Amino acid sequence: MADYREIRQIRALYPERIADAAASRRRRPTNGARGQLMIIAADHPARGALGAGPRPLAMGSRVELLDRLVVALSRPGVDGLLATPDVVEDLLLLGALHGKIVIGSMNRGGIQGAVFEFDDRFTSYDAQTIARMRLDGGKMLCRIALDEPGTAATLESCGRAVTELAAGGLIAMVEPFWSARSGHDLSPEGVIKAVNVAQGLGATSARTWLKIPVVADMERVMAATTLPTLLLGGDPGEAPDLAYAAWRKALQLPGVRGLVVGRALLYPQDDDVAGAVDTAVSMLTP
Repeated sequence: MADYREIRQIRALYPERIADAAASRRRRPTNGARGQLMIIAADHPARGALGAGPRPLAMGSRVELLDRLVVALSRPGVDGLLATPDVVEDLLLLGALHGKIVIGSMNRGGIQGAVFEFDDRFTSYDAQTIARMRLDGGKMLCRIALDEPGTAATLESCGRAVTELAAGGLIAMVEPFWSARSGHDLSPEGVIKAVNVAQGLGATSARTWLKIPVVADMERVMAATTLPTLLLGGDPGEAPDLAYAAWRKALQLPGVRGLVVGRALLYPQDDDVAGAVDTAVSMLTP
């Protein structure tokens, strides 16, 4: 495991180099040469969601997370990263984001387990900084809970972010859930309701992409939208073969543009990050 001594020195003494690294990053088209995209997600820690599998603090070590991200991003077929500013900036300084799509995570104020969890404030990237840092878009979590007053402010903020990102020609990636304190409604009906609310956010949907979980009856779920959609690859648990089979089947549906996967690939049960990433990439259609 690297000690990241140079990164620590730059952050302490030469913080302007972060902007320099962003300005010199080699970019690539968001559609890519391949029909479907593989995006690695690493925005969980900013809302206190540090667990992976049986390890409640798996993502608590930043240097270990960076080691795993560098491996994942180096694998053939990996198109990009979804992360908060702190993670993006570390990877910019490491030179790991050249030729990658970079999506900045925007609302991380709904700390996991907090009484204010559904008042999901925009505490990370804003649209102006995403544009200035030459990122390719912004992602927002949009949990819709009918008994949580904070949902109203979250919906309004997400709508504003969609509008501002679109005005700058940037992707607005919305991750909607019909939700409650007890958890997300992952029935097809729950996902369909969330999708319909999410795709109506903002003054235009021209740049909106959806990020949704793989659930039962995905054919019906995907019929609910014409927007480009990325599949959320959740924790495959103790039956990864079944989860991967569901991912592979859903990737064949019209409108599905690829996968966004985080902890399932960064912290696989066997700790083989490269192997887990390669398996996921092999599911994508050309």
